[in-house]
Amino acid sequence: MLTLQQIKEDPERIIARLAVKGFDGKQGVNDVIDFDDERRSLQYQNDNLAAELKKQADAIGRLMKEGRREEAEEAKKNVAEIKAQQKEIADRLTITENAIRDILLGMPNIPCDAVPEGKSAEDNVVEKTGGPMPDLPADALPHWELAKKYNLINFDLGVKITGPGFPVYIGKGARLQRALIQFFLDEAGKAGYIEIQPPYVVNEASGYGTGQLPDKEGQMYFINEDKLYLIPTAEVPVTNIYRDVILSADQLPIKNCAYSACFRREAGSYGKDVRGLNRLHQFDKVEIVRIEKPENSYAALEEMKDHVQGLLEKLGLPWHILRLCGGDMSFTSAITFDFEVYSAAQGRWLEVSSVSNFETYQANRLKCRYRAEDKKTRLCHTLNGSALALPRIMAALLENNQTPQGIVIPECLRRYTGFDIID
Repeated sequence: MLTLQQIKEDPERIIARLAVKGFDGKQGVNDVIDFDDERRSLQYQNDNLAAELKKQADAIGRLMKEGRREEAEEAKKNVAEIKAQQKEIADRLTITENAIRDILLGMPNIPCDAVPEGKSAEDNVVEKTGGPMPDLPADALPHWELAKKYNLINFDLGVKITGPGFPVYIGKGARLQRALIQFFLDEAGKAGYIEIQPPYVVNEASGYGTGQLPDKEGQMYFINEDKLYLIPTAEVPVTNIYRDVILSADQLPIKNCAYSACFRREAGSYGKDVRGLNRLHQFDKVEIVRIEKPENSYAALEEMKDHVQGLLEKLGLPWHILRLCGGDMSFTSAITFDFEVYSAAQGRWLEVSSVSNFETYQANRLKCRYRAEDKKTRLCHTLNGSALALPRIMAALLENNQTPQGIVIPECLRRYTGFDIID
């Protein structure tokens, strides 16, 4: 979440940058400042009462020692009154601090200055494009028909077992899925990321730590009996490893990667854009997560973008990078770059990765700090990205690589699949 210092230093800038995300922050910012003034006043009163209590306690001790019992008893009455006042002020202080926290939790991160203005995906900026565009015949099949033709994925069986959005991968489809996971993990390892195998369920504190709660509560699967959430991405458990942690400067940067299944309710999604693998409730993804010193985080962001681009180039897919406008960004991000691949049979671009810098927003929620060279603690910057999400990669690979002989497997995956073609 935003820090009090950020808001108090330049409230007008905070309001203006929140507006880039389409969020009216004027009332919230003003309320936070007013509540903080009240908090500081209450804290001042509380400190004075504490000092007075100490003074009275010393006086009572001295009076008792001198045998002046009546005066000591009178002083004790004063102490009781001061303690009652102190409790009242402490209660008001707690209410005020909670009010500040509640407002801050409801505020999105401010976008950095490089984020373009805009209200929707139509206003995103294409930063870079690459990869060979496939030349398919007019009768090329979409991936859901290819999956049925070659018995790779059974969507109906997933509906039978669970419901829509839970496909069953079969035979070479399952092996291709597993090959992609291992390829992505191996490439992350070569880039210096340490692999983590995290839990697939998290507690409420973890959800708040990375900003899924309260913003995305309706999109997460909740286990009511245990008060746990199925993870929407490995970002949540992996980043929460560093909740309430003070790192030493020489521990940074931290570079982790993780494979996990991901679970999203995708409430309200319907229509042609959700066919096949385009939008699922359960899918697989390899995530990369970084914890950085603030001065290094934007260089790290570029490294992460290069890593994702390299994966798409090795897969031979046509891709482009979008710099998201304010209106299309997530609640928690300071800047986000989406990678999309072209799905030739569908004739549309499919998002396969988001790479984001959250600056101090998540770190402040997590209390993820590092001790700098001057021995002072400072908030870290957190970053993450998909490297990569599998469903739409699978869709593009099946569609773009279809031939009359079968579906050709990219060279980089063949040592994992054990076959060169699906026929």
